[in-house]
Amino acid sequence: MAREQALLSTEIVNRGVEPSGPDAGSPTFSVRVRRRLPDFLQSVNLKYVRLGYHYLLSHGVYLATIPVIVLVCGAELGSLSRDELWAKVWGEATYDLATVLAFLAVLAFTISVYIMSRPRPVYLIDFACYKPADELKVSKAEFIDLARKSGKFDEESLAFQSRLLAKSGIGDESYMPRCVFEPNANCATMKEGRAEASTAMFAALDELFDKCRVRPKDVGVLVVNCSLFNPTPSLSAMIVNHYKMRGNILSYNLGGMGCSAGVIAVDLARDMLQASGAGLAVVVSTEAVSFTWYPGKRRSMLIPNAFFRAGCAAVLLSNRRRDFHRAKYQLEHVVRTHKGADDRAFRSVYQEEDEQRIKGLSISRDLLEVGGHALKTNITTLGPLVLPFSEQLLFFAGVLFRHLFPSKASTPPPGEEASAAAAPYIPDFKRAFEHFCMHAASRDVLEHLRSNLGLRDADLEASRAALHRFGNTSSSSIWYELAYLEAKGRVRRGDRVWQLAFGSGFKCNSAVWRAVRRVRRPARSPWLDCIDSYPARMGA
Repeated sequence: MAREQALLSTEIVNRGVEPSGPDAGSPTFSVRVRRRLPDFLQSVNLKYVRLGYHYLLSHGVYLATIPVIVLVCGAELGSLSRDELWAKVWGEATYDLATVLAFLAVLAFTISVYIMSRPRPVYLIDFACYKPADELKVSKAEFIDLARKSGKFDEESLAFQSRLLAKSGIGDESYMPRCVFEPNANCATMKEGRAEASTAMFAALDELFDKCRVRPKDVGVLVVNCSLFNPTPSLSAMIVNHYKMRGNILSYNLGGMGCSAGVIAVDLARDMLQASGAGLAVVVSTEAVSFTWYPGKRRSMLIPNAFFRAGCAAVLLSNRRRDFHRAKYQLEHVVRTHKGADDRAFRSVYQEEDEQRIKGLSISRDLLEVGGHALKTNITTLGPLVLPFSEQLLFFAGVLFRHLFPSKASTPPPGEEASAAAAPYIPDFKRAFEHFCMHAASRDVLEHLRSNLGLRDADLEASRAALHRFGNTSSSSIWYELAYLEAKGRVRRGDRVWQLAFGSGFKCNSAVWRAVRRVRRPARSPWLDCIDSYPARMGA
């Protein structure tokens, strides 16, 4: 019971005065009870810590043995004088041509096998973010006005969406397809979906191919993700047809995977590059807002109307070593977490019909709690891969102490509160990453992430700016945030970028990039016309 109460927050709303009746003139108010994002750092499952260290050790075992071998050989050779060593090498040993050639052949074969068996690094050459036309801009006031004129909503539903917009963190220049506001019309048609998706995808790809000076026929792997709009032929087939790509391209279309699908698409593209040696891969992340639009009355389905906006990103990846010199980033880690085995997590973001058989995307009240548990698992696995050894040691010691001595960990010293005694050591992720690109879902979610991860306001500046300027663009939001950091000129050689996204299923996924060179302010970016007004504009 106490645990459930800890996840609840209260807010006094609708203050006023009773207009009539026996209590006329007395003050009135309502109390709204909400679930908060759980403090996932207060509860860490040891098995996910072990999983993270398993990933670390499985890749580092060879590096761990090299110092031992060097130490043993060094101790043996150090016990000999120069004359004794020379005598052992040339005086006591006998050589012939066949022995020398055999040794060189074995050495060359071993080195060749090692080099060929090593997975090639995957580089991000460049990426492009779609900036819709200015006529698609919609302010919060215009949003409500157009929704009212469409005749699809009653006043209660409009008031609910207006309250959501007011605290969403979205500004007055995000983009919406105008078809959703057409009176008495169904916007979720195949024609409207194809038009919206093709406009966004082709604009982003045209810019990407032009910036990278790559022909579409040179691409060997294509991965497209769009959660709700999945036509036949697929979106990936639309791209292959539009750009007349080669016949042996490995194309994939990911659907229904939510806002975290952008990281999943990158992971799939990496695996396909490693397995096929295709050389170049393109990842396209988008969402069809016309298919997230809900013209009904159920409040859980009205939430996506207020947050989702038009957006798309196209990314060019390569595992060719010659592309290192023109690449921006190298992919270091991808950690994926799936909580679909839990029924609450599975239904937290759920597409269904309401009582009037109107289809929409339902957002559960458990979403923040479910997302917190998924995030806890993800960062616990990611931590051993990225945190400095000192942070890992303190964090793991705290976790181990809490598991071995739970009673001591929960008993506060004299004069201290119980909550202070129960709090574990929170790793400082600012020592692992220079830049953070957290999925821009809403202002409340970003604030909970900041407080639970111990981040500064400046660390989430890119996420808040992307939410304010473009809204929640689903799986492409993490790329608008990276574009913001580049437009500010903040990415330098060696900097590490953490992209974190979460979505339906329920999934939480992380991608870690390392800048291989200083990234200068790009000549083409969706932020160029407004970058100097941020972050000040968010406070307006």
